[in-house]
Amino acid sequence: MKATMRQLAVVLGILMMAGGLAACEEQGPAEEAGESIDESMESAGESLEEAGDEIQSSAEDAAE
Repeated sequence: MKATMRQLAVVLGILMMAGGLAACEEQGPAEEAGESIDESMESAGESLEEAGDEIQSSAEDAAE
């Protein structure tokens, strides 16, 4: 009886792992949209940082 339960637990574990791997293969539209939003936000943040650096540089030049 114990061996049967142990075998069942192993089989269920393998099936769960295989199902998890299969689910990770393809991205759905929500994941793709999320990645697109992340990339856009990162790009916008970099642009704002560059603009801030330019403003700071201009302010320093004007102070001299």
